[in-house]
Amino acid sequence: MASQKAQQRRILGELQDMAQEPLTPSEIFRRADEVLREAVGFDGVCWHGTDPATGLVTSVLTDDLRLEDFSHAVELEIWSEDVTQFADIRRSGRRADTLSRATNGQPGLSRRFREQIAPAGFGDEMRVLFDTAGGHWGCAAFMRAPDRGSYRPGQLALAQRAARVLGTALQRSQLTLAAAPFTTQPPAVLLLGPDNRVTHADEQAERLLVEFADAANRVFAVPTPFVMAAEQARAAHASGNVPPPLRVRSDTGAWFVLNTSLLGGSGDATVAVVITAASAADVMPVVFATYGLTTREREVALRVLRGDDTREIARTLCMTTLTVQDHLKSVFTKAGVRSRRDFVAHLIASQVPVVWD
Repeated sequence: MASQKAQQRRILGELQDMAQEPLTPSEIFRRADEVLREAVGFDGVCWHGTDPATGLVTSVLTDDLRLEDFSHAVELEIWSEDVTQFADIRRSGRRADTLSRATNGQPGLSRRFREQIAPAGFGDEMRVLFDTAGGHWGCAAFMRAPDRGSYRPGQLALAQRAARVLGTALQRSQLTLAAAPFTTQPPAVLLLGPDNRVTHADEQAERLLVEFADAANRVFAVPTPFVMAAEQARAAHASGNVPPPLRVRSDTGAWFVLNTSLLGGSGDATVAVVITAASAADVMPVVFATYGLTTREREVALRVLRGDDTREIARTLCMTTLTVQDHLKSVFTKAGVRSRRDFVAHLIASQVPVVWD
């Protein structure tokens, strides 16, 4: 037991050291694979980047699994009711869970296990969320060979602790990515057919597809966020809901928002995806989550960006001036600045407009 705890401390220490380095999300995932594979005991893994505001998957990275199966994985995640789906784990307050634990040792109760995990040659799955500081920075699915048995409680506990550290690393990576200026370019539009392949795209959409290209292009011929946006639109329509917009960052560092519209009344209808350059209102929640601001600190920070002085903030938010000053001190510390002027200048340098009405 003592050696196991020492191993976990060493692993978490390695991850914490890594979290201090200026790495991209894909570099973080590959380094985490090297550190965690043996200790957690997985034989295959699929890493995902997510929209920090909604948690919807926006990228896929795997060296172990067949990307040809990703299409079915998207269908199962969005359309089926199953155990240990990413959204359900998040609602449960957990950072990780396994099929074996969730099904009381009967993974065959899971449709995902029957249709995808078992046919791929695996016996258990652990899903992990990299959420921290109010943001959803990524997630992963760890697969394990049948002859290794189910994931043990200690391995699940390690994954849960590692998830927090990796969430912090991914959160910080957003600060190291070069920012691109906000633009006033007109929206781009593409149409995805029932198989999520492009049927029509304007010139600007064709260019943006290149900027968002990832491993999913090999399966769908379009990047992951467009597939997820389209399937979310179909599922939302089927349930009478409105699909949420999807925030995604291009290779150039610019933020965009994907909005969708179903062209027809059936679940396999063509979907129009409208790609617009993100506004300050779209990006500000992500920026504040990146800094790790609390809800109250975000409210204070917004008033600073509006140009309110301390007394105005205190009156508007029903605080004392001392409380406002305490929140400001915390905001500046988390943002790595020393004053209001530095804070606004920092956001300008990050290409975030400071007029936010």
